[in-house]
Amino acid sequence: MAEEKLNTAEDEISLKELILKLKEWYQYLLTKWRTILIAGILGGALGLVYAFIKKPVYTATTTFVLEEGESSGGLGAYAGIASMVGIDLGGGGGGIFKGDNIIELYKSRKMIQETLLSQDTFAGKQQLLIDRYIEFNKLREDWQEKPELVNLKFSVDVKGYNRLRDSIMGKIVEEINGSILQVAKPDKKLSIIKVDVKSKDELFAKSFADNIVAKVNQFYVGTKTKKSMENVAILQYQTDSVRRVLNKSIGGVASEIDANPNANPAFQTLRVGSQKRQVDVQAAGAVYEELVKNLELSKITLRKEKPLIQVIDEPVFPLKVDKVGKAKGIFFGGIFLGFLTTLFLIVKSVFRNSI
Repeated sequence: MAEEKLNTAEDEISLKELILKLKEWYQYLLTKWRTILIAGILGGALGLVYAFIKKPVYTATTTFVLEEGESSGGLGAYAGIASMVGIDLGGGGGGIFKGDNIIELYKSRKMIQETLLSQDTFAGKQQLLIDRYIEFNKLREDWQEKPELVNLKFSVDVKGYNRLRDSIMGKIVEEINGSILQVAKPDKKLSIIKVDVKSKDELFAKSFADNIVAKVNQFYVGTKTKKSMENVAILQYQTDSVRRVLNKSIGGVASEIDANPNANPAFQTLRVGSQKRQVDVQAAGAVYEELVKNLELSKITLRKEKPLIQVIDEPVFPLKVDKVGKAKGIFFGGIFLGFLTTLFLIVKSVFRNSI
C-alpha cells in the first residue's frame, strides 16, 4: 500500500511538472511573438512565390473494364474429337496473360516506347509524343553543351541499335513510369482498370493516355488470341485448298463423261476414268466436310477466347488540374515556417536550461 501511494505521488509530481513546463514554454513563446510573426509572414511570402513558380499538373484519366475470354472448356468434346484427326481448335493463348498482368504490360518499355513514337497533332502540326515531351521539359536547352544530343532525332520507323538514342529513350521511360503513368485497379474485386497520366502539358497528357490505352489493349487482345487466330488461318487455307481440289475433281468427272457420252456397256474400261474421278470427288468431299466443321468450331473458340475491353471513361478537355493557389500557398507557407520557428525556439530554450 505504501509503495502504491508513493507511485501515485510521483505520477502527480510528474504531471504537475509537465504542466508547469508547458506554462513556462508558453510564457517564453509569448516573449518571442514578434519572431514567430515575422517567420510566419516570411513563410507566407515564400508560399506565394512557390504558388507562382509551381506549374499546374494535368491528369488524363481513362477507365475501362476487362472481361477475360472463356477457355475452350465448353468445346471440350469437340476439341477431343478434332485432336483425334490432328486438328487443334486453339485455346492455348489464355495462359499468356491472366488477370492483373495487363497492368504490368502498361509499364513495359515496349509499350511506353511505342506510345512515345506515336504521332499526334499539337497546335496544328504533326509531332511525335517524345518530341513533345522533350519540348515542354526544355531538355534540348539542357543539351546545348552536348552537340550529339542537340542533333538527336527520333522517328516512327526507327530501326537498328543506337546507344545514345536508346539511352535517352530509357531515361524518359523511367521518368514516365516513376511520376507520369499510374495504372491500378481501384477495387480489387472488380475488373475495372484505371489509367492516369500526369503531366505539366495538358495536350501531352491526353494524347499519351489515348495512345497507350489503345496500343496496350490491342496488343493484349492480339496476344491472347494469337494461337487461335493462327489456327483459324491454317484451317481456312486447308479448307480453300481442298475446295479447289474438289472443284477440279468435279470438273474431271464431267470431262470424262463428255469424252464418252454414249459409252458401250460392253466396254467397261470406258467407265474407269469417270469412276476414278468420282472416287476423288467423294474423298475430297469428305475431307472438305470435316475441315468446314473444324473451321467453324475454331472460329467459335476464337470468339469465346477473345477478351472484352470496353472503355468506360476517357479524358476530355479541360483535364483535371492540380495547382497550388495563392491563398493556399500563403496559408500553408506561413503555418509551416511559423511551426518550425516555434519548434526551434522551444528546443533552444530546453538546451539552454539544461546547461
